[in-house]
Amino acid sequence: MRRVGWDFVPEAVVVGNGEFPVSALPLRILDTAPFTLCCDGAADRCLESGRVPDRIVGDGDSLSVENQKRYAGIIRYNPDQETNDQTKAVSYLLEKGFRRIAIVGATGRREDHTLGNISLLMEYMRMGAEVRMYTDYGFFVPVKGDCRFFCCKGVQVSIFAFGTRGLRGEGLAYPLRDFANWWQGTLNEATGEEFVIRGEGEYLVFINMPTVS
Repeated sequence: MRRVGWDFVPEAVVVGNGEFPVSALPLRILDTAPFTLCCDGAADRCLESGRVPDRIVGDGDSLSVENQKRYAGIIRYNPDQETNDQTKAVSYLLEKGFRRIAIVGATGRREDHTLGNISLLMEYMRMGAEVRMYTDYGFFVPVKGDCRFFCCKGVQVSIFAFGTRGLRGEGLAYPLRDFANWWQGTLNEATGEEFVIRGEGEYLVFINMPTVS
């Protein structure tokens, strides 16, 4: 059974082109990463914060001209219009041998982009990445099959099923079932310091962390 806890140490961090993080958890993930990659225009906000990424990846349409010139040596252009910059960044890291990947700054600013970025976590798992997306409020983790999660008692948990069958849980305030709609698995709650989700297929879990700010 897979285990998901607080001991996740990413090999690389992707900074998305949403709202730049302000809470302690995503900033700590970003500042302790051994390798940082920015999605195109996200580099402008990252650089404004005083952080210089190791790479900038994207099609170049949203990065300022000044930074395109100043940081030309770390830019890797990818003009593919069939994928977004977040996917280009993750694909670049996988090609370089990185597997444990954290994503920050991928939500906010545009709701459509936010939804797309979150849903793509399932694809990255299928590509072979062990990936999490950190927001200012918690984190998303894509999962397949049975999994044990470690958290704090009373933490809110949301489960988004992607065709999962036989979905059930242990250590949650409300029972799980085979959900027909995404909202049906939201706003559950851990009754202890760990909980288990069982099921056949893929699902996405969000663990809210109200203490991260």
